[in-house]
Amino acid sequence: MNVTFFLGMALGLISAGTPATNKMPALRRDSSPVNDGKSQLITTYADVVDPALKAVVSVYSSKTVREEIPMNPLFRQFFGGQLPQQERKEEGLGSGVIVSPDGYILTNNHVVEGADQLTVALNDNRKFPAKLIGTDPKTDIAVIKIDTKDLPTVVLADSDKLRPGDIVFAVGNPLDVGETVTMGIVSAKGRNNVKLPNDDVVGSYESFIQTDAAINLGNSGGALIDAKGRLVGINSAILSPTRGNIGIGFAIPVNLAANIMTSLISTGTVSRGYLGVTTETLTAELAEQFGLPRDTTGVIVTEVTDGSPAAKAGLKPSDVVTAVDGKPVEELEEMRLLISEYPPNAKVPLSVLRDSKRINITVTLGMLDEKPDELIQGVTVKTLTDADRAQLGVDQRFTGLLVAAVAENSPYADALAKGMLIVSINRNSLTDVTTARKLLQPGRNLFLVYFQGSLSYLSVIVRPANAGG
Repeated sequence: MNVTFFLGMALGLISAGTPATNKMPALRRDSSPVNDGKSQLITTYADVVDPALKAVVSVYSSKTVREEIPMNPLFRQFFGGQLPQQERKEEGLGSGVIVSPDGYILTNNHVVEGADQLTVALNDNRKFPAKLIGTDPKTDIAVIKIDTKDLPTVVLADSDKLRPGDIVFAVGNPLDVGETVTMGIVSAKGRNNVKLPNDDVVGSYESFIQTDAAINLGNSGGALIDAKGRLVGINSAILSPTRGNIGIGFAIPVNLAANIMTSLISTGTVSRGYLGVTTETLTAELAEQFGLPRDTTGVIVTEVTDGSPAAKAGLKPSDVVTAVDGKPVEELEEMRLLISEYPPNAKVPLSVLRDSKRINITVTLGMLDEKPDELIQGVTVKTLTDADRAQLGVDQRFTGLLVAAVAENSPYADALAKGMLIVSINRNSLTDVTTARKLLQPGRNLFLVYFQGSLSYLSVIVRPANAGG
């Protein structure tokens, strides 16, 4: 067979398999060069990055860790049932961002958590001891301060206006190699439930900016800046099977960080708004069941707590909240975060769909008490009962609050233990958790405790963010 004829047949068969009725898609084309004369080609971001470099600092932390001396457990009997302990110094590294000329610095809670000593190194190599102003583990934000003036600062942008595709730079001190700038884009916004490896804070508030700008160990607490050099986020974490950068980094939006910072500086703690509802994200299937278009977005109210701000404002089960103060909500985590950003007693308008009709409801928020039985971070207490007294052998002369549980990662795990009876704080007797919280003061507190048949005083250093719950 003639080879040319064979090829022609093959090509003919291929052509015959394509329907003649197909239309070519209408493609949008732009054949002009990148630098088309209408805008100047950008060859450097040095002028944008330089001011931010001066305002980003390295944060060095150290803490004393007590641990049991490795020893055969058979010897435990010679040490009263407990093995002797030894102390060692544990050091950490992170970054921070100067936000005021008088020395206030934004960083991550996990950078300073449990630290006995903090040292800040500036861009010009000066070093200062830093004071912890307050922390918020639920957002992983902390505020520290150094005692100096006329410091370089960054301008805070409106992180709500970020868009995927925006150019961003991560600035910090990764692996202690020195101040480093990496470039990327905003990969996504509003990331939550990303299951970060170190995310062990129950009830945390997450709405991360995701970026592919390289973030590594030591970058935590550093700056994520936009193409104008403005602060848009606080670098917080990476998602990686290798603990190294693979282009999935997360930053806390500066709007959220600034709200937390303001509260920590003014009160030493974070007071969050409370609505008093149980909700569920509206899916397309649920929207149909409620007689709404499938593309309707919002959050369904499934339960309203009696006497709550929501109940007083008139919210009802089956209401669909579509916006909080004009900001659209698409899932329950988003609404929970929005409500938490308002202070107690704030009047917040809600856009609601009820029986397919749009109504507006204004609610006066209460104060969220997320852990009503927590005295200080990770230490849960309860009122002493007769059953507790009998089980623990507590003398009838003593009253107070019983330590019901101490979390392993609590900064007070070395001082307080389950089964301790806290008789007084700063020489004041206790009646309930609220009273006990009011007796706490930032810094050194004197606890009188009854434990295993003995009465003793303990010196407990309370960090500002935990004073008052």
